[in-house]
Amino acid sequence: MDEEKVLAIQKDIVRVLRNIYDPEIPVSVYELGLIYEVQVGEGGKVDIAMTLTAPSCPIADDIVRDVKEQVAQVPGVTESNVNLTFEPPWDKDMMSDEAKLQLGLL
Repeated sequence: MDEEKVLAIQKDIVRVLRNIYDPEIPVSVYELGLIYEVQVGEGGKVDIAMTLTAPSCPIADDIVRDVKEQVAQVPGVTESNVNLTFEPPWDKDMMSDEAKLQLGLL
């Protein structure tokens, strides 16, 4: 897959991630800084490294499933894998300025 196509797929994935919200916080998982990495590999296989605001998040499975399923619908994506990690641990400094503004932290 050429670099231009990979970049287009990544851009579409980010657009999708900006529309997936943590139900407990009215901010997208992307703006919260929960997405650590998006890799588009050969044949459209996508690997996403993400975290949660807390390891004990009661809706962790729902958020991870939502990310996996919605990214799988992006044109050009043939497989979507989500790897949940807590290294490095999430903190509020990982949020975008937009998210901080929404939550009244700026």
